[in-house]
Amino acid sequence: MEWDLDFISEDDFKNHVRATIMKYGEKLKSYDLKRFNSNLIDPIKLLFDKSVYRTSWEEIVNNEIFRQRDKSNNNDIGYFHQNIFSYFKGCEVPQAGWDVIYRNPEGIQMPDGDIVHTLYVEMKNKHNTMNSASSAKTYIKMQGQILEDDDCACLLVEAIAKKSQNIKWATKVDGKNVQHRLIRRVSMDQFYAILTGDDEAFYKMCMKLPEVIDSVVNEKGGVEVPRDTVIDELKKVSSLYDNETDELAMAMAVYMLGFNTYMGFGEKMSEELKVSRDNILKEIYEYAKMMK
Repeated sequence: MEWDLDFISEDDFKNHVRATIMKYGEKLKSYDLKRFNSNLIDPIKLLFDKSVYRTSWEEIVNNEIFRQRDKSNNNDIGYFHQNIFSYFKGCEVPQAGWDVIYRNPEGIQMPDGDIVHTLYVEMKNKHNTMNSASSAKTYIKMQGQILEDDDCACLLVEAIAKKSQNIKWATKVDGKNVQHRLIRRVSMDQFYAILTGDDEAFYKMCMKLPEVIDSVVNEKGGVEVPRDTVIDELKKVSSLYDNETDELAMAMAVYMLGFNTYMGFGEKMSEELKVSRDNILKEIYEYAKMMK
């Protein structure tokens, strides 16, 4: 497909996608039972979720693994949204202070008629990620920048905004409603338009993204495919409850991840593995690894 993004080269875009994927790093490592339970899962919630959502044990376990991986991926996507601007003409992505600084010696036309030459940007992945204290702190920072430099505007740019917008940011500071024409709340598509002069620049980037991600993921020596063994290890543990139904045996295996020292839970497992209840979780992990 012909490359039609004139604000970033194909090589730069592919390198940036590759760098974002490499940020996934640790999350791409395979999950075994020990890693799955590293923060102690909630067996009761897992059991309710499985039953209410009418899923199999395999599906609910895979969903939990996905949730654990996804929990820390937002920062990686933040890296994608922020650092792509290092390839845009006039943009700087500082190590500290602001997320993006954009300078245009020819001037930047603001919606209320002002012309400025610098934009200072704070970026957020989603419109609802800031509480009132964080909003006030960010607004005060922007006020200070405008007092220091009257040839600038400050933008709160949201990757996932409620809608496409470039509006005055209205918030509260010390209980008072505040807004300023040069402190603005801007959706990502509108920010791309400001930087490139193309209203569809963000749309065009999104159209290229699936193809480029697939290309990078499928590169030789590229992304490692995780081989999770959690469900097989749980089935191994459940086999110790051979006098129970398959469903209850699996439930018991899951219970043992969180309740192994609780009264009534550890006795059978302790007898089967011939260990004290104090060491039972470690022994469960080791037993589960003894795959057939």
